[in-house]
Amino acid sequence: GKERENGEYLDMCGVKDRSKVILIEDPSGTERRFIEMRRNAKIQSAHRAISDVSMELDKLAEQVSAMEKSIANGNKVPEVQIATLIEILMRQAVKLDSISAEGDACPQKNLQGKRVQKCVETLDVLKVSNARIKPVVVTTKWETFDPPPPPPPPPPVTTHWEFFD
Repeated sequence: GKERENGEYLDMCGVKDRSKVILIEDPSGTERRFIEMRRNAKIQSAHRAISDVSMELDKLAEQVSAMEKSIANGNKVPEVQIATLIEILMRQAVKLDSISAEGDACPQKNLQGKRVQKCVETLDVLKVSNARIKPVVVTTKWETFDPPPPPPPPPPVTTHWEFFD
């Protein structure tokens, strides 16, 4: 018989009903499929990892915008809170950096990297503007009473004595 390709239909090639057909598996085709499966699995795991980072970034971006609104309203945010958020964002950047992306995962990875960078830059600006805000000091205004005025000094003693001789 003749060797046929994958895409050809048997009846179009002239194979009659109830004919014997021998299937021979091509070792290079098996290897190609295996390599393709590994590549797809790697791409899928990269997509999953990028998706996880993206979901975490969504939460962090919400915190950044809440902080931004708070500072815009004149409320002072603790410096530690800003520094902690920057640190968490940097960890997400390191996670993104460790993901080896191929194919269409690369643009996704770059997009998430830019999101992290934008959030960190926003926090840096907020840190500076937060430092300018004077802390609001609430003081109770107590009613004060002035001490009573001192009594007027007695008039100088000027006694006129009358002398008799």
